[in-house]
Amino acid sequence: MRKLIESTLVTLDGVIEAPERWSLFDAESSAYSLEQLGNYEAFVMGRTTYETFYANWGHVTGSPYIDRINAMPKYVASRSLTETTWNATLLGPDPSGTIAKLKSEPGKDLIKYGTTRFDDALIRHHLIDEFRFWYMPVVAGSGQRLFEHVDTKGLHLSLTGEKRLQNGSVILTYVPR
Repeated sequence: MRKLIESTLVTLDGVIEAPERWSLFDAESSAYSLEQLGNYEAFVMGRTTYETFYANWGHVTGSPYIDRINAMPKYVASRSLTETTWNATLLGPDPSGTIAKLKSEPGKDLIKYGTTRFDDALIRHHLIDEFRFWYMPVVAGSGQRLFEHVDTKGLHLSLTGEKRLQNGSVILTYVPR
């Protein structure tokens, strides 16, 4: 059975919005990100993430990281999209049910970048198996916060891993209890 892993970049003040403005990726963190990407078979994303990633990366080539993302299948939850491109498939009217089915299939794990409103359904249906929070040593001051617009009252986490990077970032891994 595959796992759904959510990986989110976070500032010290809890901001997750617009990481392209504040994230710190040096050679070590970039290499680690690429290494981790090799552990996943496909992306799970909401419409906004899909559209943003496609606009930023969909036509870029020459970077091993972006080339890998471009080649990977993507599963998109959306109430408004009727079609997709970029190796993407819509999850349909029951995205949680479709994710549960995908998780039951053999293969590598599934990855979801960022904490979004889609997490509300994923958490409610106990579909996220692991959270990886990449805390960056920066303060954004404003922007969407971690778990904003997500009902987390039933979410209880246990710390299962920690990785420190030379740039001062810390990756904390949690699993739901």
